[in-house]
Amino acid sequence: MFLLRPVRGRLFLGICCQALAAVAGVAPFIAVAEVGRVLLSGGPWWQHVMLGALALPVRVALLTAATTLTHLADNDLQLHLRRRLAAHLGRLPLGWFSGRGSGAVKRAVHDDVGALHHLVAHSLLDLVTAVVVPVVATLYLFTIDPLMTLITLLPLGAGLLLHARAMRDVTARMAEYHQATQRLDNAVVEFVHGITVVKAFGQTGKAHKRFSDAAREYGAFVTGWAEQVTPSLTRSQLAQAPLVALLVVLTAGTTLIGTGLLTTVDLIPFVVLGIGLSAPALAISYSVQDVRAGRAALGRIEELLATPPLPEPAHAPELPFGPARVELDSVRFGYDDETEVLHGIDVVLEPGTVTALVGPSGSGKSTLAALVARFHDVTAGAVRINGVDLRNLPGAELYRWVGFVLQDVRLLRTTVLDNIRLARPDADLDEVVRVARAARIHDRITELSDGYLTVLGDDVRLSGGEAQRVSIARALLADTPVLVLDEATAFADAESEAAIQDAISELARGRTVLVIAHRLSTVVDADQIVVLDEGVVVEKGRHDELVAAGGRYAALWAVHA
Repeated sequence: MFLLRPVRGRLFLGICCQALAAVAGVAPFIAVAEVGRVLLSGGPWWQHVMLGALALPVRVALLTAATTLTHLADNDLQLHLRRRLAAHLGRLPLGWFSGRGSGAVKRAVHDDVGALHHLVAHSLLDLVTAVVVPVVATLYLFTIDPLMTLITLLPLGAGLLLHARAMRDVTARMAEYHQATQRLDNAVVEFVHGITVVKAFGQTGKAHKRFSDAAREYGAFVTGWAEQVTPSLTRSQLAQAPLVALLVVLTAGTTLIGTGLLTTVDLIPFVVLGIGLSAPALAISYSVQDVRAGRAALGRIEELLATPPLPEPAHAPELPFGPARVELDSVRFGYDDETEVLHGIDVVLEPGTVTALVGPSGSGKSTLAALVARFHDVTAGAVRINGVDLRNLPGAELYRWVGFVLQDVRLLRTTVLDNIRLARPDADLDEVVRVARAARIHDRITELSDGYLTVLGDDVRLSGGEAQRVSIARALLADTPVLVLDEATAFADAESEAAIQDAISELARGRTVLVIAHRLSTVVDADQIVVLDEGVVVEKGRHDELVAAGGRYAALWAVHA
């Protein structure tokens, strides 16, 4: 739990104040018991009344101090962690995000950090109270009569044993619970983000099925877990019920009084305090659950922070800005140490040309294109721009050279203006309008209620094709020499497709372009077509040459035609 180190001092002081407050909370009950004993046996009672009365304001002051310290610690910790997570996420390879759903990232940055509020501000304090109160009360009762104290603790012990039996595999179950929750989060995010497109293409049933399956699995898991633990938890709570404790205390007490082992006066403290031992003990189980959940959240945050970022070079080479020649030299890549998906790729993208990657699904097209944008680092070989290895370029410098337009467009919940100038926040309105016109989206923007100041997601939602053209305008404004395109019209409607194709033609002009082609008809004019199959380049050339060769590309073209 090293992540708590920045607030450990305040947490310790808060816990100490809470422990003293718990002792002060028991004092009035002890005072009442002592007043009862004194009144029955004779003697001064006013000092016990004063002790109980003074303990109340002391308890309030200590509780206030404890909660203030822990809430201030929680506030600072959440701010520190969110800043640290945001900075770390900004250094992770972009391929790390593509391998995880938005729900997983949201869970770590929002849900898990938020879960620490209960751990830091509440759960630890509740746990301290739940432990200190019964310990102090038990020590006091032991001074009255050890045998009766042990008998009074029997319902508590039985309840704790039953609770431990119900929770014996809680660690594994909690891991399964968080996995089910993450799957559900991912399904919800994907369903909401894609609802416009799937409805346009009549695929609502399929999209809804994935969400409903995740929800059904989550519900089945929670129901099964509840059915397993509920009987033991019910018996545990019954054993620790105050009525059961009172019955045990009175039955045992009257029996011991009848045998002369206990006096009537000494039974009073057990009646006053004995029946209250179970309430804090019941709270322990809930506090422990909250602490366990908080520790699990800390573990996931630590795991995310331990994800290695892309290495940054100590010294960046000089790379004069201009036309770009991209070279993939003996490139090999695998997502893990055992499975290699690209095997010795040699491809050159000459300045100002369009290179298309084609091949069957799973051939490695998207993976290869991602390496040019350094979504991942190659396992072996190198990717170079004008002779400089991408690994020797700082991230900010790299993305001055390489831009990309992907199928999965993500627009921010901000104005259209800010969405377009994301790559260049200092761009003025005239520049934004110029690239919007080139991307064939200006007319649609001017139809919006506030034009370029319309807030996306709040005021209006754009269709998939319109969002794609906003992303193309963004890429035009970035004006990078190298452009990676994942065929942007794959999920566009017929009306948007022509506009997107025109926008892409404008975007590609004069740049070194690498395009992932899903439909061969869109790349027949490419300067170079690279055919991939099972992670290997099997053919290279222009469309006419490859068709005439009668190889793998010709077979794909025949199917396409």
